[in-house]
Amino acid sequence: MALPVNVYDLIRQRIVENTRIEYKADWNPEPILHSITAFANDFDNLGGGYIIIGIEESNGRPIFPLKGIDTDAIDDIEKDILNKCNLIEPRYIPVVEPTVIDGKNIILLWIPGGENRPYKCPEKVYTAKSKEKSEKSYYIRKSSNTIKANYLEERELIGLARNVPFDDRINYHAEIADMRSSLISEFLHTVESELYEDSLNRTVEEVAMDMKLIGGPRELRKPINAGLMFFNERPDNFFPYSRIEVVDKPDPTGIGMKERIFTGPLDRQLKDALAYIQNYVIAEYVTKVSNQAEAIRLFNWPYRAVEEALSNAVYHRSYQIHEPITVTVTPEKMEILSLPGPDRSISDDDLEKRVLISSRYRNRRIGDFLKELKMVEGRNTGIPLIVSSMKNNGSDLPIFKTDEERSYFRVILPIHPVFCNKQNSQKTTEERKSVRRSREEIKKLVLEILVQNGNLSMGEIAVQLGYAKISNTLRSVIKEMINEGEVKLLYPDKPNSRLQKICLT
Repeated sequence: MALPVNVYDLIRQRIVENTRIEYKADWNPEPILHSITAFANDFDNLGGGYIIIGIEESNGRPIFPLKGIDTDAIDDIEKDILNKCNLIEPRYIPVVEPTVIDGKNIILLWIPGGENRPYKCPEKVYTAKSKEKSEKSYYIRKSSNTIKANYLEERELIGLARNVPFDDRINYHAEIADMRSSLISEFLHTVESELYEDSLNRTVEEVAMDMKLIGGPRELRKPINAGLMFFNERPDNFFPYSRIEVVDKPDPTGIGMKERIFTGPLDRQLKDALAYIQNYVIAEYVTKVSNQAEAIRLFNWPYRAVEEALSNAVYHRSYQIHEPITVTVTPEKMEILSLPGPDRSISDDDLEKRVLISSRYRNRRIGDFLKELKMVEGRNTGIPLIVSSMKNNGSDLPIFKTDEERSYFRVILPIHPVFCNKQNSQKTTEERKSVRRSREEIKKLVLEILVQNGNLSMGEIAVQLGYAKISNTLRSVIKEMINEGEVKLLYPDKPNSRLQKICLT
């Protein structure tokens, strides 16, 4: 069974943090069994982890060229993995996937957070002939290490037993058919998973089972919430107000206020909202400096800071609270509001110092999907990136606010001072950014968008350009670019396919 991630990116830690990956040169049952148990316990709700057998490591990084596993040993190792996992209590079996990378055999173990935690396993693993038995203990992950849980950690782990994150829970009000095969295939294609080709010829249920998007007994299979959030066209039908609202408020009285609402699968609404903000909200100020070749370029808000703040809101908000994420733009600041607030492990002093390190995450599967799509950064790196982006732009530092009950989280990005007193500050952002482009300008922008984002559908390109829909001019320009060989169709023999993308040649 292929994994729903790109194996090359996984090995090189491009989509999953190194704390969630272990490299093992050979099959060593005892430490590997401990790590399987620790990942299954998912103490911090990070989404479990991966163990890769056949790769040597140095300081947590893989060593190339890969060591690999002898072909004759693969079957025996697979059988032994299953036998040893029977020692875990309650029983837990990871996804085992042998594959070939750079001509070397390796075995990948995918260990999602288990539904029946806490899990424990023997401290010592003896041979089949030995009559000795070992005491069983709970294991957890701390940073990049697997450790035996102490008394307090054990109590906390047991307390998490029935606390499965909401996005990983089974939704008994939905059906497997509510997940769309086209959206699943598009996701697998985007992340370059080997599962993509299989997804085109298999049922939604079969592919969703491989992706761990389905739970429940065989006679009552149901989708998990994350599957509906990413692979249903209107997740707000199941999770009311799971959307992003961008409000442009040029005047405190509300005169001239404009509002845009972005719905759909979480990754799509995030992309569309960011594209709208980039094209209609963010403005650039350029000034030449004497005796200097390069001009000074400043932005009212640096896009990287906005992108990270909004992505974090989608990742960390609660989908049990029926309120949208709101982005409010005024002449002085941009505010991104999501509910609820940060974990209580983050103190008021931490907020003031802009040091937000959470001990436990709210949505583990949403985080996995967004990381695989390269839409969020690794663990606890988002806030430092927002701060550094604002500093590099010469803007005032961001402000993070919540209340005593931790009922909300507000990220405030002050506008760059150079934009505060401009004459056009009272215009709506759409008026400030509205520009009629020539065909040559559109061609240039299309190429830039494809270079930055990879293959995109015509609708996605239109959103990136800030258009409300695909215009006749855009259709004509892209057709001209295809004829001239500047771009091409991903599926030239299926021009009307729902999965059709525009690609660079």
